[in-house]
Amino acid sequence: MTEPLWTGVAVALVTLFDDDGAVDERATAAHAARLAAEGIQAVLVGGSTGESDTLSDAELAGLTAAVRAALPGDVPVVTGASGAWRGAAAARVQAAVGGGADAVLVAPPRRRGDLAAYYAAVAEAAGPAPVLAYHFPGVAGGEVPVAALPELPIAGVKDSTGSAERLLQELAAWDGAVFVGSAALVLLAGALGAAGAILAVANAYPAESLAAFGGDAAAQRALLAPHLRAKESFPAGLKSLVAARYGTSEAARLG
Repeated sequence: MTEPLWTGVAVALVTLFDDDGAVDERATAAHAARLAAEGIQAVLVGGSTGESDTLSDAELAGLTAAVRAALPGDVPVVTGASGAWRGAAAARVQAAVGGGADAVLVAPPRRRGDLAAYYAAVAEAAGPAPVLAYHFPGVAGGEVPVAALPELPIAGVKDSTGSAERLLQELAAWDGAVFVGSAALVLLAGALGAAGAILAVANAYPAESLAAFGGDAAAQRALLAPHLRAKESFPAGLKSLVAARYGTSEAARLG
């Protein structure tokens, strides 16, 4: 087994916009740096939490570069780089890696087709940067079956479904890095030996996220209310939580 790029808690970073809807690279990068200073161990840029559907490849590359420049070298930057087909995904991956991404997170198309060919194209475009598959069907592309994981050219998977049963299956069936994306499973993921968690709520609750992964049951319980608020009203709910904590902009392109 290849060692994971990081272990512990990463933030699925919000993308901050100005009042005109333009990407605010400086503010987003500053927020990433603030979270890293509070102990967050990696940063996902341009994932579904970062309103990736609204970002052009050029915006994604610029945002990646700004965040990479703002962080210490030992804090990996993962960039979301999915596409509706393998050519689009490969182009987005190249833009992300060109912007300085240390790894890419890629969901399959909603209509899965040839999953192996899709991820082969993604892995070729990524070069030495590790590829993480993203399983969150219905929100970010299609399904990544557990049985397919050992056959794909990927280093890990982010599973945001919140299914404890699937988490157990992933850990039993495969030796790649497994990251949960649901704040409801952080404590369980840590207890079971998962590589880590990539969390939207870590934008506003970094300390609780870290503590929950470390086994703190009270911290896990404290994540429930913000987790539900972020799910029920996205992106407004999450951005209001971040604004309340750090004074950031609540502007969004979605919603």
